[in-house]
Amino acid sequence: MRSGLGFGGAVMSLPFLLLVDNRPLVYLPIIAVHLLFFSSITVWKNYRKHRTEKLAGISLNADSGTIDWAYLKKTMKVMIVPKLIGVAGLLTIPASVMTGIIFTIVSVYSVTYILNKPFKSNSPLLDNLFLVLGAYISGTSLIGAPLIISVYATHVAKYQLRDTLFVLWFILVVIKMTAFLIAGIDLQLAQHIWLLPCATVGHLIGLRFHQKIVDGDPKVFYRVLGISLLSVSIMGIVSLFIK
Repeated sequence: MRSGLGFGGAVMSLPFLLLVDNRPLVYLPIIAVHLLFFSSITVWKNYRKHRTEKLAGISLNADSGTIDWAYLKKTMKVMIVPKLIGVAGLLTIPASVMTGIIFTIVSVYSVTYILNKPFKSNSPLLDNLFLVLGAYISGTSLIGAPLIISVYATHVAKYQLRDTLFVLWFILVVIKMTAFLIAGIDLQLAQHIWLLPCATVGHLIGLRFHQKIVDGDPKVFYRVLGISLLSVSIMGIVSLFIK
């Protein structure tokens, strides 16, 4: 499953995958590589489009580009340490415990979707808290996006938000993949190849769906998504205790 929304690919797919096999280290490398691939393509395409519009004199934001590099650098200084701590936890915490942690985090996200009460940051203290927690969760499971987005959406211009997030995800995933290589984790390279066409279809559908959400009212979608994810998470937590 690949959302193409600019966020959510991991948080939407990982709970379903862990119901099949509760070993996060089997699936996270696959999700990570697909994220690297599609985030690179999306940012490159948007850069080309922006450059063409700039040369034609029709871009409304010709001077600023589609990525807020200044804010990206500023927040990385806050996130780098908790990100590394999270990656270390993923590599050392038992798989069943990590699976339980992931299901619990997804359950919290699900409730915010159902109640239409997304995380919101309105102070520098909350900004740093959400960035630290988001980076740590991203290090353990790649599902820290809702917390991080709540901060970025406040400080990054709307037309730059999606590409800036894609670059951020790319950087965070590179850190995780580097740790996987150092630790000798099986990256499931064969699975990357035959799953790529499926992920491509999902990505293209997700890009269209992203525009639909931007143009319409996403409340109903997120409420249904929240109920689905909460149901799966509860099933996953129960299955851990049954085993």
